[in-house]
Amino acid sequence: MLWGRLRTLALTDRFSRLKRRLASRPDTPSEDPALIWAAVAVLIAPDPNAILLIRRADRPGDPWSGHMALPGGRREPQDSSLLATVIRETSEEVGVELVQEQLLGVLEDVVPRNPVLPPVAVRPFAFLLPARPPLRLNHEVAATQWVTLEDLLQPGGYHLTTREIRGQSHDVQAYRLAGAIVWGMTERILTGLLEHLRD
Repeated sequence: MLWGRLRTLALTDRFSRLKRRLASRPDTPSEDPALIWAAVAVLIAPDPNAILLIRRADRPGDPWSGHMALPGGRREPQDSSLLATVIRETSEEVGVELVQEQLLGVLEDVVPRNPVLPPVAVRPFAFLLPARPPLRLNHEVAATQWVTLEDLLQPGGYHLTTREIRGQSHDVQAYRLAGAIVWGMTERILTGLLEHLRD
């Protein structure tokens, strides 16, 4: 039996509202063939409510090497959909076996704003887990960190910071966490999620 089926999910008002909002969004747009498609998992678990972030392993040639990110990766030919991609990638990277019943919905697609980065489009899928699962990291993940929603919602933790992208300095919005800076596409995904949760 999959870990995700071991306990029944009880949706709080906050997550019931989020699920309704994501269900009422317009149909997901068709996938642009000019883009390289990927999918990431926004894994939310209780006590207290937190999101799982990963630190990507340092790898030569990877423009996101060492960054804080969400579990996920590029769509492979054998994946029947981007949902299949995110389920496979989450299992491979952190050892969490996701099931359809845990899906809250799909957040807005995100693409890089910097033209020097590869044309990768990312579709984020939000999942609500019954508890923080045991993790099993593969070679692509250097570390993990559970970040509470309350920490992310604190106004003092969200600000402009300067980052170097391919040798050029850029001012970007970021979340400052204990021992980590979250910026780029991951920041945009989290900000989109938090906007739904704030209202």
